[in-house]
Amino acid sequence: MRLSKRMAKLGLCSRREADDYISRGLVSVNGVPAVLGQRVTERDRIEMNRIAERNQGRRVTILLHKPLGYVSGQAEDGYRPARVLVRPENHWSGDKSPLCFDLRQLQNLVPAGRLDVNSTGLLVLTQDGRVARRLIGNDSVVEKEYLVRVVGSLSERGLALLNHGLSLDGEELLPAQVRWQNDDQLRFVLRQGKKRQIRRMCALVGLEVLALKRVRVGSVRLGALPPGQWRYLLHEETF
Repeated sequence: MRLSKRMAKLGLCSRREADDYISRGLVSVNGVPAVLGQRVTERDRIEMNRIAERNQGRRVTILLHKPLGYVSGQAEDGYRPARVLVRPENHWSGDKSPLCFDLRQLQNLVPAGRLDVNSTGLLVLTQDGRVARRLIGNDSVVEKEYLVRVVGSLSERGLALLNHGLSLDGEELLPAQVRWQNDDQLRFVLRQGKKRQIRRMCALVGLEVLALKRVRVGSVRLGALPPGQWRYLLHEETF
């Protein structure tokens, strides 16, 4: 396979980052400087220059409690992107990370997953291609957990279909975990992320979504992080 793809599979960096490091002469294969487009096997020894390793180590991942009225990615339909909230005055006072805010942390900071403008909760923003690949790569199976307030009547059959049996865009959905949290709120745990998936799933069984909040991505929880505020992903936290 291509060297950049192999580096991504090993979790060293993203494919785009790998190509950048290779072009800068910061990667070697079996002790020999690598070249763009080089193909390797699983037996080949891949090493990154210390400069590349340090560069990867400085990349930050930020957890934001996205409020209503912000989009996850680029500005659209008059709504601002959630990343504009990542500024010093919105840094949560309860953050236990030793990192300090630096404007360079905003460079190439992108959402690893999405929440629509009418949804709230945990949004992951990262400079690290490894994190993005784990959360939104084609082979990602990281769980995302949501609290969903609904209106309408849901039968036992409908609840069973929410767990498994629905299709969207001509594709059968992966099994989910859906149960009642209280009288008007469902708890969803998904391992995929089609556009507006939960709202569309609910519509298929006769429910209307009134509010949707993401409370967990992998093992990382929203916790006490207030709306509109952010914190750094801690060193010991993983998705």
